[in-house]
Amino acid sequence: MAVSSSAARFAVLSFTFLFLNQHPVSPAMVGSDPDASPVKRLPATPRSPFKIALFADLHFGEDAWTDWGPRQDAKSVCVMSTVLDDEVPDFVVYLGDVITANNIMIANTSSYWDQALSPTRLRGIPLASVFGNHDDTAFEWPLEWFSAPGIPPVHCPVANSSFSGDCCFGGTQRLQLMTNEIEQYALSYSSKGPKDLWPSISNYVFQISPTDNPQSPLAYLYFLDSGGGSYSEVLSNAQSEWFKTRSLEINPDSRVPELIFWHIPSKAYEKVAPWSGVPRPCVGSINKETVASQEAETGIMEILEKRPSVK
Repeated sequence: MAVSSSAARFAVLSFTFLFLNQHPVSPAMVGSDPDASPVKRLPATPRSPFKIALFADLHFGEDAWTDWGPRQDAKSVCVMSTVLDDEVPDFVVYLGDVITANNIMIANTSSYWDQALSPTRLRGIPLASVFGNHDDTAFEWPLEWFSAPGIPPVHCPVANSSFSGDCCFGGTQRLQLMTNEIEQYALSYSSKGPKDLWPSISNYVFQISPTDNPQSPLAYLYFLDSGGGSYSEVLSNAQSEWFKTRSLEINPDSRVPELIFWHIPSKAYEKVAPWSGVPRPCVGSINKETVASQEAETGIMEILEKRPSVK
C-alpha cells in the first residue's frame, strides 16, 4: 500500500494504524542478492501482530507568534500521547509536515521537530520520518505584519543545547533536520538516503524481522521524499529508479510484502480520492479540501503497480 497524505492541518493531526501479521519468509525463499548492501532491521516480537501508528500533518510551529499556534501544538501532543498509550503501537511513522517551517522564526527549527516526536520518544517507541512540503519551507512574512500594528512581539524559545534561541528567519534544511533526529534519538530508523538523490532527503528502506529469526523479513518499509518546500513537489525519476533497483536487489522474488510511505499524494490518487461525504471515524478536513497532488508523475506508480509485493 502506498501511503500518502495531503498537505494541510485543519484542527487536529491525522493518524491511522497498520497491522502486520507475522509470516516470516526464509532467506532461501526470498532469494536476496548475497552482494546486496545490508538493510537495517527493526525487531518484532515473534508470532504477534505488529502495529504501526502513523501521524501526519502535525504542523508544529504553525502561527508560532500567536496564542493559537502553541495551543494547537500542545493539543497535538495530548492527542498523540493518548493514542500511543491506548493503542501501544510497536512502531510510529511521522508522515511529513511534522512542522510548518514557513511560520517558524528561529534559526534551528529542530526544536519544533523534537517537540512533535517527543510523545513517541518519551515512551521509547521506535520511529521513522519522511518529509512533507512544509518541513523546510522558507519563512513567509504574514501580510498583517505590514499593517498599522506592525510586527508583533516575537517570543523565541529559550536556548538549549539542541538549538539557538536567537530569532532568525532562515529556517533549517532537510538534511540538518534529519541529521538532528538521527543523532538525538537512538531508536530512530530514519535515514538521509543516498547522496545521489539529494536534495531529496529521507529516501530509505529497512526490514521488520522477528527477534528469534532476524534473517527472515516480515516486511520491507520504504520511505520516499515527495518534495515541496525547498524544491519541487515531485517523486523524481531518479527516486523511482532507486526504488526499482533496490527492491529487486533485496527482494527479487517479491515474496516479502513491501509498504511504501510518502507525503504528497500522487496524480493517480487525485483521480480516485473521495470528494465528499467521507463518514466517521474519519474527521477533520477530508470533506473540506481537494487533493493537492504532486506536480508531475515520473514513473513510481507504474513501478508499484507492476510489483505484486507492494501492499
